[in-house]
Amino acid sequence: MSTIPRVLRPKVESYLRQFPAVALLGPRQVGKTTLARDIARTADSVYLDLENPADLAKLADQGAYLRSLRGRLVVLDEVQRAPELFQLLRVLIDERIRGGEPVGQFLILGSASIDLLRQSGESLAGRIAYLELSPLDIRETGEESRTSLWIRGGFPPSFLAASDRHSARWRDQFIRTYLERDIPQLGPRIPAETLRRLWTMLAHGQGDLLNAANLARALAVDGKTVAKYLDLLVDLLLVRRLPPFFANVRKRLVKSPRLYVRDSGIVHALLRLDEEESVLGHPVAGKSWEGFVLENLIRAAPERTQASFYRTATGVEVDLILELPGNRLWAIDIKRGLAPKVERGLRVALTDLQPEKAFLVHSGEERYPRGHNLEAIGLEALADELSRLDR
Repeated sequence: MSTIPRVLRPKVESYLRQFPAVALLGPRQVGKTTLARDIARTADSVYLDLENPADLAKLADQGAYLRSLRGRLVVLDEVQRAPELFQLLRVLIDERIRGGEPVGQFLILGSASIDLLRQSGESLAGRIAYLELSPLDIRETGEESRTSLWIRGGFPPSFLAASDRHSARWRDQFIRTYLERDIPQLGPRIPAETLRRLWTMLAHGQGDLLNAANLARALAVDGKTVAKYLDLLVDLLLVRRLPPFFANVRKRLVKSPRLYVRDSGIVHALLRLDEEESVLGHPVAGKSWEGFVLENLIRAAPERTQASFYRTATGVEVDLILELPGNRLWAIDIKRGLAPKVERGLRVALTDLQPEKAFLVHSGEERYPRGHNLEAIGLEALADELSRLDR
């Protein structure tokens, strides 16, 4: 299977030149190990997979072994398997800083979890920076693969599969492995079937406002339990909880977040939609496309960008609001189709918000004005424009 160069690589290398430790977080099978190995090949480094018994054996005396690697970049993969390492890493990092190695000591890989972030944050405060590796996006695959990326999603084994059938099979096994193996190993004891039902319900309601009471009723659990399950899926970077934008307008605004299953391929797998025709014939198609575009644009946006949506109690809304560094506000609405209609509610919302720029993202490639400071644009062009802001 071929590999695709990742746009995050220069940023990881830049962070390693600034911080003693860098944590690269992301779901399983997203490409963290491949990226870390590629970076490690360009440096004097050692790679340790904490799921490999042979590598774990090297850490029988953790302090002595890791001290023997001074002067080298140490890659620790699946670090959540050895959370006790974080206290030791603080000591080792400080020793290496005193020895003249202020940066580039450790590259830490892990499936994001609350405990991992808490433990690393408490132990390595001021010594570690965090980066998220997401599934492949449109900047990495190119516009010619846009439909395939939307249907199959961005997990490399799914996107690069030999056929749609093989891709769907991989995604089915990915979901099953997460539910039956990975999540229980992270600690929470959650019935796999209950979590699958919740995940599937979120796929059916892609982009809907959170209604915890309805979810709790459907799952026959209480509201606190639903909140715990949602927190877990958000923490594992599998679900996005998009907050509402609170503008200083004299209108009653929606206060509930929107929920998106972050990878469109996983949405389609949960709903048993294996190819383009079945997706296009399903009611979720529009919302699936919306979530796909939204994820690509958020990933392309500059660091420290805050993403939200705007919606009033009367239904006036904008799908995505990006608060860019420098107090710049961009409003983005998302429609599938080559000639999307500009609805009155969008015009009203833009009047409310007065953004610096406003875009209507469609599924074509043309770019043209739609009046009132609104511009129709393709996904690739807008992702590129956002990426250039971070250079």
